[in-house]
Amino acid sequence: MTVPTHTLQRPRADESAGGPTLTRRLRRLRRSPAMRNLIRETRLTKDMLVYPLFVCPGHQVRREVPSMPGVAQLSVDEAVREAEAAAGEGINAVLLFGLPEAKDERGSAAGDPAAPVQSAVRAIKRGIPDLLVVTDVCLCEYTSHGHCGLVEGDEIVNDATVGLLAQAAVSHAEAGADVVAPSDMMDGRVAAIREALDAGGFEDIAIMSYAAKYCSAYYGPFRDAADSAPAFGDRRTHQMDPANVDEAVRETELDIEEGADIVMVKPALHYLDVIARVKQELGFPTAAYHVSGEYAMLKAAARNGWIDEERAMLECLTAIHRAGADIVITYYAREAARRLAG
Repeated sequence: MTVPTHTLQRPRADESAGGPTLTRRLRRLRRSPAMRNLIRETRLTKDMLVYPLFVCPGHQVRREVPSMPGVAQLSVDEAVREAEAAAGEGINAVLLFGLPEAKDERGSAAGDPAAPVQSAVRAIKRGIPDLLVVTDVCLCEYTSHGHCGLVEGDEIVNDATVGLLAQAAVSHAEAGADVVAPSDMMDGRVAAIREALDAGGFEDIAIMSYAAKYCSAYYGPFRDAADSAPAFGDRRTHQMDPANVDEAVRETELDIEEGADIVMVKPALHYLDVIARVKQELGFPTAAYHVSGEYAMLKAAARNGWIDEERAMLECLTAIHRAGADIVITYYAREAARRLAG
């Protein structure tokens, strides 16, 4: 193919000045912080950050997760303190995960009104009523086998699991949760949760669905934090194949049809193309989860002096937002809020 010669021409040299005569100088708009801020296309704000918390039994418990520096398992009183500190820094929402007192094959504690998540919801809403409280709805933290649903033989069964998830979601709503977030990837669970919430008089409680949750290698530190590693097998039969994008759009569209108010892609950094497709094609409020492994890698690299952690953090979170995420769930929420305020 012959390329028109005018597309290849360099700017004509100005012999008297000793250099090219340029009419288009894009560097003009990069020459100062004020100029760069003026034309910035993607603006990360504190309003879009959600801060995950791991709530455990006990009192005055703050147990650091070794694989996630800066993240701890918190008793309810400590979770309230952490939520208050986050709210004071401009964070508008927290996402709660629970570690129960005891586990069984059915994950019975998931729907227990006295369990750590439900107790933390009540305590946070008493102390910080304007803070948005989102609750993770899944069985993996509550089952003795660590899987996201009921197990029969070697199979994670779908429909019986969905009923238990709906019960757990209602218990979170009764405690005062503003948003419930099913993360299990069972088919039909959004519709079942919506029906159960509406039947219980919780029509105003929103559902943020983990709509495209991939079977990722980047969840390891989370499983340490939530004590939710599967005792056998893996989660490939219900979480998505990392190779698929069209399927993610179909999954997300189904959850919207079933009543999801917000949809989520998880993980975030390694699935920016998925976030972009979901947002562009469906135009729905879209969240992305900057997951534990993505967080832990930055922390490890920073501790070794290989990267500037603050710059890398903001670059990652900005990329997630630039791809199309309206909401960014991240363990860096407080650090990012402090930096954005500064």
